[in-house]
Amino acid sequence: MDLTKRQNAIFKALVEQFTCTAEPVGSKTLIPLLDFSVSSATIRNELALLEKEGLLEKTHLSSGRIPSSKGYRYYVENLMEISLDEKSEALLRQMFSKRHGSLEDITRISCSILAEMTHLTSMVIEPEQSRQTLVQLSLIPVNTRQAVAVVITSSGHTEHRMFSFDDNVSLEDLKTCTNLLNERLKGVPIDGLVDQFKAIQPEFAATVGRNEVLFEAFVSAVMGFASQNSTVYGRANMLAQPEFADMPKLEELMRILENERLFHEWAGSEGNVSTTIGSRNKLIQIGDCSIVSAAFNSGADEKGQLMVIGPNRMPYARVIALMDFLSEQIEHMFGPGQKGGQDE
Repeated sequence: MDLTKRQNAIFKALVEQFTCTAEPVGSKTLIPLLDFSVSSATIRNELALLEKEGLLEKTHLSSGRIPSSKGYRYYVENLMEISLDEKSEALLRQMFSKRHGSLEDITRISCSILAEMTHLTSMVIEPEQSRQTLVQLSLIPVNTRQAVAVVITSSGHTEHRMFSFDDNVSLEDLKTCTNLLNERLKGVPIDGLVDQFKAIQPEFAATVGRNEVLFEAFVSAVMGFASQNSTVYGRANMLAQPEFADMPKLEELMRILENERLFHEWAGSEGNVSTTIGSRNKLIQIGDCSIVSAAFNSGADEKGQLMVIGPNRMPYARVIALMDFLSEQIEHMFGPGQKGGQDE
């Protein structure tokens, strides 16, 4: 659609005002927000035309208007000015200059930063584990009935899983189990570990005492690791958004965010509208919700995503600027040709 320069300016001011206040915006509110002189009557006429184009909606509670889903897409595609303020950029650069660790550590720190700085809910979907291989496995005893499985993959991803035994297991059995599994499973793709476990089960049974207990516990631990590669931060931030004041609706959203399978079904369901923003970002609108994602390359063709989930009324320019910066930092540390962070 072709809007005039004045219509674009009025629409941009309305979107950004509504983003800040969550209150319908009227013509008188817009007058001081514009850098040109225009009467309230003229603004009302322009708002009526923008509504006719489907970019605005009029609420029943006031004479003001709010952006429609189509309006937000138009704003993101045509009017949004992406920039990270100097204070935020300086703070983030200082934080990352002191950060060292695995890909998992850095992506989760980035996701936590996103939730804190946007006051929305964030999620990180880490690189596909099917392309990662097992580098090292450790079984660390906590007591005679509990141990921690530590799995390290070829991308530097580290995962911990606590598991319990019904009966006592000796330190010698844990040591024998660890040595055998490392010898037989090092270099095996993560998504092939369970099948490989089954292939070595006869040798495992002949070598390791309490083999059934250890075998079942460890298969369970690794299956849990292989099926979970997303983390959510800032769930409580949804409580501050007026769009999610309906508690059953909020509880349903939280349930979806907690389950990666449900989340992918929700994000990929029919009726959603997806918009590509540049080469890195994507906007998905799902009813009253929006998901903004930013892809990052962690090397060896492994890609992950940072995501921000919130109402359609979110500060897109700031969200995307933060996501771009954080994605670039991850790629700088772990992308092709990089050695990645090292633990201090």
